[in-house]
Amino acid sequence: MSRQRFDAMTESQKRERVGVEEKGRRSELFGNNVFNKERMLQYLTKDALESVQGAIFSGSKIDRKIADQVAEAMKTWAIEMGATHYTHWFQPLTGATAEKHDAFFDLMSDGRALEKFGGGQLVQQEPDASSFPSGGIRNTFEARGYTAWDPTSPAFVYDTTLCIPTIFVSYTGEALDNKAPLLRALNAIDEAATAVAKYFDKTVVKVNATLGWEQEYFLVDKALAHSRSDISLTGRTLVGHSAAKGQQLDDHYFGVIPLRAINFMKELELECMRLGIPVKTRHNEVAPNQFELAPVFEEANLAVDHNLLLMDVMDRIADRHNLKVLFHEKPFAGINGSGKHNNWSLATDTGVNLLSPGSTPMKNLQFLTFFINTIKAVDTYEELLRSSIASASNDHRLGANEAPPAILSIFVGKQLGNVLDELEGVSKGKLSPEEKTELKLNVVGKIPEILLDNTDRNRTSPFAFTGNKFEMRGVGSKTNCAKPMTILNTIVAKQLREFKKEVDALVDKKSLKKDEAVFNVLREYIKTSKRIRFDGDGYSEDWQKEAERRKLSNNKTTPAALQVLTSKQSLELFASMGVMSEKEVTARQEVELEAYILHIQIEGRVLNELVYSHIIPSVIEYQNILIKNVLGLKEIYGAAHRKLTDGQSGIIEQIAEHITELKKQVDAMTDARRKANKLTDTQKKAFAYSDDVKPYFEKIRMHCDKLEMLVDNRYWPLVKYRELLSIK
Repeated sequence: MSRQRFDAMTESQKRERVGVEEKGRRSELFGNNVFNKERMLQYLTKDALESVQGAIFSGSKIDRKIADQVAEAMKTWAIEMGATHYTHWFQPLTGATAEKHDAFFDLMSDGRALEKFGGGQLVQQEPDASSFPSGGIRNTFEARGYTAWDPTSPAFVYDTTLCIPTIFVSYTGEALDNKAPLLRALNAIDEAATAVAKYFDKTVVKVNATLGWEQEYFLVDKALAHSRSDISLTGRTLVGHSAAKGQQLDDHYFGVIPLRAINFMKELELECMRLGIPVKTRHNEVAPNQFELAPVFEEANLAVDHNLLLMDVMDRIADRHNLKVLFHEKPFAGINGSGKHNNWSLATDTGVNLLSPGSTPMKNLQFLTFFINTIKAVDTYEELLRSSIASASNDHRLGANEAPPAILSIFVGKQLGNVLDELEGVSKGKLSPEEKTELKLNVVGKIPEILLDNTDRNRTSPFAFTGNKFEMRGVGSKTNCAKPMTILNTIVAKQLREFKKEVDALVDKKSLKKDEAVFNVLREYIKTSKRIRFDGDGYSEDWQKEAERRKLSNNKTTPAALQVLTSKQSLELFASMGVMSEKEVTARQEVELEAYILHIQIEGRVLNELVYSHIIPSVIEYQNILIKNVLGLKEIYGAAHRKLTDGQSGIIEQIAEHITELKKQVDAMTDARRKANKLTDTQKKAFAYSDDVKPYFEKIRMHCDKLEMLVDNRYWPLVKYRELLSIK
């Protein structure tokens, strides 16, 4: 047995569970480490509190004097919590978070020490922007970038650091992060949705997009994970034969949570409570060693921050439990991968979920308005929405039977589908009293009753209505939710803005009543967005053909999916909604393509090393033992040895054939990589990696996995699936 593999397995088998002491109710712990409204009431003056709340609610600016007061209060509270440093916590275009810690400690001119933190340090910092991805917005020698405080997401103390959520922009003002465009998109949806919501309730002054993410992940023993360079460097296993028992018995899903995993979850949840992350649900997922957690819904910007913070907390706590968290969308072949379903809705400041039917026909008409406009928005921009979930790692998952296909479609269920079909037949122009009565009593009025029985689910749908929200199911487990949430809120905001223009025009120019105008516009939207609605099997060949007939996009790879970002329609959308400039959009496309190239490039290099430095030497070592055995038997039995060594000779021959083919495929892959690297156009280079380099991975894997089954278990160098996928 490989020494490294043997040592890792021995270490993993000696593990003792890390105990977790649970004290106090979750409700008492919740938000203890967060500078939330409760802390603000304790530490801020009345003027400072009103200024911060105004910034949170309406985006009003906080002046310098107030910022100084807030900073002093934050510092006092943070130091009481044990903080020694502060950081502007931001989201560069790497997909992760970034931070630079500065101590509160400072020296006065006379040499005395003090803790110092002022409004200037709270509101703005200047981290080096040169080494973060910028997509050409900044040159390497142009180092200046700025982080700016986002008061809508509360500061928190993590370990001994006060973390202040911020946006990250260039010296010239372009967004270099994922948060700034999200905040702009949320502002756009607030304005557009509020204007439409006033048709039904004039007291509405604000609409928030809400998000409830579901985080799937794998847990493996730390020693086993670190023994494999592919897991350490790429987050997934590039080779590995499937275990005899995987998920086929469905005995892991919702089963008893393993003790090591439940202890990890307990400590994780306690830390989440302190940090104000409202985690609520935990369970085993379908695949062995796969789990899920989900929180209570929150305002979208805060939910995004909490998900990013959660993933960091998970890594740290897993390490204490001698575990490794795998967030890769497809860390193991042959079993389910991981996603991060994004459950999205819209809520008014009056406490109404705009995607939930109500007790009156007017409330149900409000529901239909936002429901149908969302469908129309997704239909118009389905290709753009698909681009928001594109990544090298998610390409392995989309369309792999356990995840939605790459074709965007919407599931609404038969009952709601019937409602839409009836509304499609609404008369053009003014409605007769009889038609109004029929619509309000027997169509719109019965929606709540319909939804009570609408419990059927379609797990193959990428975008499904699930009672009072839409669930975007194609989001990958590693993905920063800010990306799909920025696109989704932007396209719905654009659609609601167009809807209001059309309704107002019918009221002003055609003298229609408001509800008649709404019905007329919705009727046309139902007709023009029918192609996006699909309630069947998203994996069937018939649907693939039907989707093509409907002219829905089917971008199966990241390079193909990202092309739409810089289309005329996309650029006009972002500009008109004030979400991103053409320069910012182009930069993001460049960054995403470059990230794709680098991920595939790294996987190719790791695969090359695994084959030449680990697999082939180990296989040849075992092959030599077989050869010695055959030669020994020949020496004893002479010509008669042939009957006795048929098995050994056959294995020797199979090994030789696989080694020959393996070398050929690895060399061809390396050559394809060299050719791709010579390309200077990023888009062409990404397609070269996708079309010319990546296809070799599965061919190489096939020969490696065949060899794993041929070679004596003691000589195989890599920890096997059966060893990785079992937490004891």
